[in-house]
Amino acid sequence: MKNIDDLQAMIDEEIRTQYRILEPNELYEPIWYTLSNGGKRLRPVFVLMGCQLFSDQLKKAVLPALGIEMFHNFTLLHDDIMDKAFMRRNLPTVHIKWDVNRAILSGDALAIQSNIFIASCDKEVLPDVLRVFNTTALQVCEGQQYDLNFERREEVSVPEYLNMIRLKTAVLIAGSLEIGALIGGADVHWASRVYELGDMIGMAFQLQDDFLDTFGNPVTFGKNIGGDILTNKKTYLLIKARELANPQQLSVLKHFYGSEDFDHQEKIGAVKKVFHDLGIDKITIEMVHEFSNKALKILSEIPGDPERKVELEKFTRNLMDRIR
Repeated sequence: MKNIDDLQAMIDEEIRTQYRILEPNELYEPIWYTLSNGGKRLRPVFVLMGCQLFSDQLKKAVLPALGIEMFHNFTLLHDDIMDKAFMRRNLPTVHIKWDVNRAILSGDALAIQSNIFIASCDKEVLPDVLRVFNTTALQVCEGQQYDLNFERREEVSVPEYLNMIRLKTAVLIAGSLEIGALIGGADVHWASRVYELGDMIGMAFQLQDDFLDTFGNPVTFGKNIGGDILTNKKTYLLIKARELANPQQLSVLKHFYGSEDFDHQEKIGAVKKVFHDLGIDKITIEMVHEFSNKALKILSEIPGDPERKVELEKFTRNLMDRIR
């Protein structure tokens, strides 16, 4: 069985194999700039792990997995434009390096290419694979719209937030696993269960990210702590804090989230204190564990050689271990 590093290497190698600048150069150069800028290749790896649950023939899942990576990067190109982001993976975003029009058009081309690569799977599973992919792709767009809506709203409930991150983050992980399972020969029932597994992993993954952005170690987290606080992002931590806070704590949150003139470290410190006093860190950890344990339960029910499940189990347990 291949481990996560092996699977990432398979995706990177396929990207190098497929690399070519077509005409017009202005359209394709930003695409390969985006795909070559690294990243964890998490979603395409999930395609391969889903396939590995049921088959050793991973090569037949590599191109569809690359298609998932293309779709993910298409969303990042457009997200960066909407967020007015300057950097992505420590490099200038496409619309900054070139311009907005090229970023939009290259993103569109990436989305189309993703369909071409995903449709390269065996014809026997093609209808189900396309059904999962197209449903998932539309849901990701729905999640992004909810996220944009939340930026303009003062209040967002916990159920609304959980639904948003499910659509924006979890369904692509779930869909990736299900596509891999279908390519690997899983029947519709078990492919559906694999999707549920991915849904739980995706929810735990995003909540873990919310937690680590505020309470993580910047060395192991890979970026500065407190970014979500400084950008007034409505994360699970903030929404839950507003739900539980007393009037004095609400006043602190309102002050720092309503003012543009503040010291960065003072804001991070004050908000983290409110979170800590309310036990938001512990509540979030419990939520990550809840979703992770549900994922592990589903994984235990999937038939087959336990060795095929090792990498998915390691990944899921790591979600809990990183925030203990």
